[in-house]
Amino acid sequence: MEPTTQDVLKDRIVGGLQGLLIGDALGVPYEFHDAADIPALALIDFNPPAGFSRSHLGVPPGTWSDDGAQALCLLSSLLACNGLDLRHFAGRLLNWAGWGYLAVDGYVFDIGVQTFRAVEALKAGVPPEQSGPAGEYDNGNGALMRVLPLALWHTGDDPSLIAMAAKQCLPTHGHPRSAVACALLCLWARAELAGVASSWQQAEAALRRLGPEAGFPSEEIELVLDPAHLQRASGSGYVVDTLWSARLVLDEANDYAGTVRRAIALGNDTDTTAAVAGGMAGIRFGLSGIPATWRERLRGQDIVDDLQTALIAASES
Repeated sequence: MEPTTQDVLKDRIVGGLQGLLIGDALGVPYEFHDAADIPALALIDFNPPAGFSRSHLGVPPGTWSDDGAQALCLLSSLLACNGLDLRHFAGRLLNWAGWGYLAVDGYVFDIGVQTFRAVEALKAGVPPEQSGPAGEYDNGNGALMRVLPLALWHTGDDPSLIAMAAKQCLPTHGHPRSAVACALLCLWARAELAGVASSWQQAEAALRRLGPEAGFPSEEIELVLDPAHLQRASGSGYVVDTLWSARLVLDEANDYAGTVRRAIALGNDTDTTAAVAGGMAGIRFGLSGIPATWRERLRGQDIVDDLQTALIAASES
């Protein structure tokens, strides 16, 4: 029996969520290494080959990092509030940073410098609309890495989607460049969910059309969309580079495993690049396209199960 349209959509939604978490967990032991030090593609796995100096010693293989935990915080808040309540979401982030909420084993072992500053501001009582550092050099990838669940959950129109993508940045990332990058990722994910072959191009056109009305500066839209970024993609922690690195590896690969391995092969911020690319690849190839051995070895499924079930229910309502 051929799968129904709803079956395909469900496979893509769950694939996106699981793909983000698996990509993140796969990239954890390779973080901070230069591309030249990363093992050959076929050897990239939850357990690096013998002799590789893995990052985050003591973290069991198959454990997601801050990327996955913050993505789950966003999803949890969206489901609880049936929308984006910034104070509620910021509370989830504080619970994660302070007590390991939605972290595997309740253990927070990785938090970005900018996110740490924002968390400290939130703890001091700064409103979440203002707590995210907002300078031009405050454009790390911390808001981008977590935004995909918004696109998986959202059923409204594109203007509403990009407005919420921008808003969810604010507790940790206040510069409009992060907002534009998150909006583009959500539009790209929406096109992938619909099975659009030219998904990036459709997202790009929608961003140019809708971005100015959403309050995005035109110069930031054009900076994020500059195709020259594709030639410079390096898996760094810069939000624009992370976005284009994900596009690069998704263009190069023809399956989920190839996508996330190529993301890690770029080196540097391997867990985040693989989380972003893995989420998009999970949508494109579906949950059924993610290797079963990786799905089985991902830790923390007990944390994910209820959220995943609620996400599917929301998509069907």
